[in-house]
Amino acid sequence: MAPDLIVQRPEGLYCPPGDFYIDPWRPVARAVITHAHSDHARIGNGHYLAAQQAEGVLRTRLGEIDLQTLPYGERIVHNGIGLSLHPAGHVLGSAQVRLEHGGRVWVASGDYKVAPDKTCAPFEPVKCNVFITESTFGLPIYRWSPDEEIFADINGWWGRNVVAGRASVLTCYSFGKAQRILSGVDPSIGPIIVHGAVEPLNRAYRAAGVELPETRMVTDIKDKADLKRALVICPPSAAASPWMRRFGDAQTAFASGWMQLRGARRRGGYDRGFVLSDHADWPGLMGAIAATGAQRIIVTHGSVPVMVRYLGEQGLQAEAFDTEYGDDLVEADVEAPTST
Repeated sequence: MAPDLIVQRPEGLYCPPGDFYIDPWRPVARAVITHAHSDHARIGNGHYLAAQQAEGVLRTRLGEIDLQTLPYGERIVHNGIGLSLHPAGHVLGSAQVRLEHGGRVWVASGDYKVAPDKTCAPFEPVKCNVFITESTFGLPIYRWSPDEEIFADINGWWGRNVVAGRASVLTCYSFGKAQRILSGVDPSIGPIIVHGAVEPLNRAYRAAGVELPETRMVTDIKDKADLKRALVICPPSAAASPWMRRFGDAQTAFASGWMQLRGARRRGGYDRGFVLSDHADWPGLMGAIAATGAQRIIVTHGSVPVMVRYLGEQGLQAEAFDTEYGDDLVEADVEAPTST
């Protein structure tokens, strides 16, 4: 039997014949990066390879790095391994890594979603023998509503708060979720204010050609009445910081797939929860896996035992990798500045 093209090592997922890692969680000489969330893209690697569309967000998050980019679908050969990157539909520049060697094809998907998203290239099924899939929302209870319904709910909530004279503070991940929300809300309702963790990423999205409405920093607001009409986009950490005080008696909400769980909004202390995720739901995961045609599936981060058991019951060869993915460290550690 031919050796596996991707194996686990303490540093991360390793391609032995290619001598490189995919989304390593320890510093390595050569890293192929699926996307710029910090559980997948970390500082300290010698050389980075990522999709061309990811360059701006990677440099925004990681600073000066030795970065090589590759257009979606373009194939290169490294140490005899055919390598190409294909859209994952997760966030701007997210990619699945396709490896070909000795007549076998492996695909490492990173994080992905199959729902439409105006801010990134849509998920592209890639035929393969072995597919490495996430399982963040790998339970049958997770089934997302269409974006139009979610954005209508957000706009309605914001509009009602404007009438009541209250700011609408919507917390979400600064990278990916914030820009997706911005692409779907109605800017005619009022001004849009973003946190200092969000605006640099907005700039990277705009530079990549993604259309977003005008956003302002809170220090740009001269008329305090505008604060009462504003939609405020910020990371969750900011909602519990002194930065929030300037918005007074604001309504707070959290946009996340976890909001589908009963009690999640209440435990977080939010007034509203919007079920919006940048990961595939259960039908999305199952559809994406089936579309690959792979008979061997390796499951990572999330509801791993459930997915492995279910896929095995469907006649697939299912197993797991134990990874350190699942939390965006930048989101977890960010401190809300008091001046932005």
